Amino acid sequence: MPTSDSRLQALFKQPQALPSAPEVAARLIATFGQDDVDVVAVARDIDRDPVMAAKVLQRANSAFFRLLRPVSTSRDALMVLGLNKVRALVINTALNDCFHAVGTLNLDRYWHHSLVAATLARYIAYPLRIDENLAFTAGLLHGIGELVLHAGLPEAMTEIDRELDLLDPRRAEMEQQVLGFSHADAGAELARRWHFPQRLVDALAQQVSPLEAPQPEPLAALVHLAVWRACIHGTPGDADRLIHTYPDALGLAMGLDHDVLVTEDVPPLRELEAS
Repeated sequence: MPTSDSRLQALFKQPQALPSAPEVAARLIATFGQDDVDVVAVARDIDRDPVMAAKVLQRANSAFFRLLRPVSTSRDALMVLGLNKVRALVINTALNDCFHAVGTLNLDRYWHHSLVAATLARYIAYPLRIDENLAFTAGLLHGIGELVLHAGLPEAMTEIDRELDLLDPRRAEMEQQVLGFSHADAGAELARRWHFPQRLVDALAQQVSPLEAPQPEPLAALVHLAVWRACIHGTPGDADRLIHTYPDALGLAMGLDHDVLVTEDVPPLRELEAS
């Protein structure tokens, strides 16, 4: 019987599961870790792809960022939002475009959930003393494995979608049972092949069970907490679910005050609803 790793590698031999990173996304991925990045050159790269530029501007002007003034150019977006957020937006937009037809996965819902998770990741990064920009990026990209699985294994994922909602906490376990690996494994493998920084690769790989990793990556724990809260946001019975499903062991290990997330009134979520 094939091992889970061999099954995962077989998945990535399918071109639909492993698209090439668009040029603008690849250029921005290459800027991770660089101390001095020419934002004018970055803006120029984004503008070479007018469709990408338009989508990034649309998302930059969305309620998630609550800008004091609208941004109308890529350079404007970089100046107002900063390189890190624009880079994350470009990469996520590129991924959405690469996997534009993914069967039963609702891309609008996927995108909305990703932004909520990113917003929460940035919010809880500060008390955990984790870089807020890296946290935002990890939160935004945490679900890229779902895109890979839906593109590469559409029939199997259609069956999983029938059984469990995209935001169901049991989803990774079911994917593991059916496929031999989960969306976390697939997302980490795509990130590795697209040359993401190792911390992001590890965060994606460990996000489902961050305390069980041989060398735990704190960013993975942060992503787990942010995704847990994002999945509950806007669902019936929020208050009860918050109390009964909070990952206590993880919060304790991270030294996070549970009141930061075990409340219906999380500031960034309140701001989103008010906009």
